[in-house]
Amino acid sequence: MVSLSIRIDLAPGVRVGPGKIRLLELIAEHGSISAAGRALAMSYRRAWLLVDEMNRTLAEPVIEAQPGGKSGGGARLTPFGARLVACYRTIEREAEEMAERHLARLSSPGGDTE
Repeated sequence: MVSLSIRIDLAPGVRVGPGKIRLLELIAEHGSISAAGRALAMSYRRAWLLVDEMNRTLAEPVIEAQPGGKSGGGARLTPFGARLVACYRTIEREAEEMAERHLARLSSPGGDTE
């Protein structure tokens, strides 16, 4: 199956792609970096390092930690983090729509080439 994968280079060495976006979506869904990491079969440390990297290198933080306590802590997307996910998914969807015809030609035997 032929598919399109989008990676956005926001600055030198600052990249966002499908893995980081999925991590952010799962943090929003679960309210927890550790639960999001588990859902991706990723260690908490790896998930935390990715979140920390995004928080430090992007224009604004993407995740806001919620302090622990009796009910436990957690994490949630900042407004910027939510915009980043939404913009990425829009770019991805529109790029797939634009590339659909070309991708279909690559996946069929003897596909038409221009």
